[in-house]
Amino acid sequence: MNKTLILIVEDDRPVQNLMTTTLKAHDYRYLTAANGEAAILEVSSHNPDIVLLDLGLPDMDGIEVIKKIRTWSNVPIIIISARSEDSDKVEALDAGADDYLTKPFSVEELLARLRVTERRLAAGQGEQQTASSVFVNGKLRVDYSAGCAYLEGEELHLTPIEYKLLCLLSKNVGKVLTHTFITQNIWGHSWENDVASLRVFMATLRKKLEQNSDSVQYIQTHVGVGYRMLKVE
Repeated sequence: MNKTLILIVEDDRPVQNLMTTTLKAHDYRYLTAANGEAAILEVSSHNPDIVLLDLGLPDMDGIEVIKKIRTWSNVPIIIISARSEDSDKVEALDAGADDYLTKPFSVEELLARLRVTERRLAAGQGEQQTASSVFVNGKLRVDYSAGCAYLEGEELHLTPIEYKLLCLLSKNVGKVLTHTFITQNIWGHSWENDVASLRVFMATLRKKLEQNSDSVQYIQTHVGVGYRMLKVE
């Protein structure tokens, strides 16, 4: 079972060390970023499960980081900040944060907030991750165990790359996946020419998905960012 991947955005080294030590001791995977620009890059590159975000960053305010991430990602963001005024909390939550923890905080409280967020994530994914290994979205069905995909009951003839793309999108239905995240998952790296290849594969996959589906749009393009599989009724 894959452990939760957490991004720590904190420029105060002692606080960052406390959090990394705590996460490591409880078998969490983690990444770190010391400023807002690095945080945005890490989210787009590694698609973490949860972000722990300090508001007082050296290059930009944490509120701006939230707003930028929220333009393409719904990753849970827990604020960890010395700002304790209600107005600060309201501003952060209105910008798209999911929770707010005030410094100084106890290790136990941090872990409790993470467990609550993990339970919320698991509940949201419950329908998708049932005992069966079959994904159904409208007239599209992907049988992960068999390695096959069907549209309106007819098997789709996909290349290996097209099938990997379809699986990656379907397992993250509703989430915008960045070019970097997709190319790293498909090819293991993210070079400039990979994005050009990705556009070609995505175009051929979309043609196969939407030729007999009454113009239903399964894959949405977010120009300059990436792609998202839409939930189809």
